[in-house]
Amino acid sequence: MRVIDLTHTIREGMPVYPGTEPPVLTAANSYEKDGFKETMLRMFSHTGTHVDPPAHLFAGRTTLDAFPPEQFIGRALVIDCRGLGEGEAITMAQLLPYGDKPAQTDFLLFNTGWDARWGTDAYFGDYPCVDDQLLDYILAGEYKGIGFDVIGLDPIADENLTRHKRLFREKDILNMENLKNLHLCGSDLFSFGCFPLKWEGSDGAPVRAMAWFED
Repeated sequence: MRVIDLTHTIREGMPVYPGTEPPVLTAANSYEKDGFKETMLRMFSHTGTHVDPPAHLFAGRTTLDAFPPEQFIGRALVIDCRGLGEGEAITMAQLLPYGDKPAQTDFLLFNTGWDARWGTDAYFGDYPCVDDQLLDYILAGEYKGIGFDVIGLDPIADENLTRHKRLFREKDILNMENLKNLHLCGSDLFSFGCFPLKWEGSDGAPVRAMAWFED
């Protein structure tokens, strides 16, 4: 089995969404003093590679911990969007080369190539985002989730979070952000999992996202 890690490592000083604080990892116990090592983590629930549920935007909607475990595992397809320039929209045209594969998958993952900018100011730039027609297509489907290698479903300047609201208003679906290594996953369906921390009333959580292949 071949496994590809699609997850950025959580560390101090890592990129975070503007207006939030980076994680703090504090040594709580040490080998020398206590005979074991333990770390106290302080971070926002949407740190690093993470997943949003509907409760991220709407009170009373589904929290992350309320989803059944099968929501976080299934077949995925990476849509190559690396030909798009800054500020260009991800449209239905990006799905056309894949024939009927987008209709057969549980997760649509969009590879803009933006993860190469991780750790630089350019990561917070004008990354490609899905347009209304493609979002309508996603909402009409039976997808468990969608995912991106950028910091948000919406443009970073959209403080209204327009796309998030459309996605989550009525549909129980996951949205993953800050994925990486999508270019290693090929153009066919593959096995995928995104496993979040399970905390009560969760509005989101970091995930360990991965792809695996039976070679």
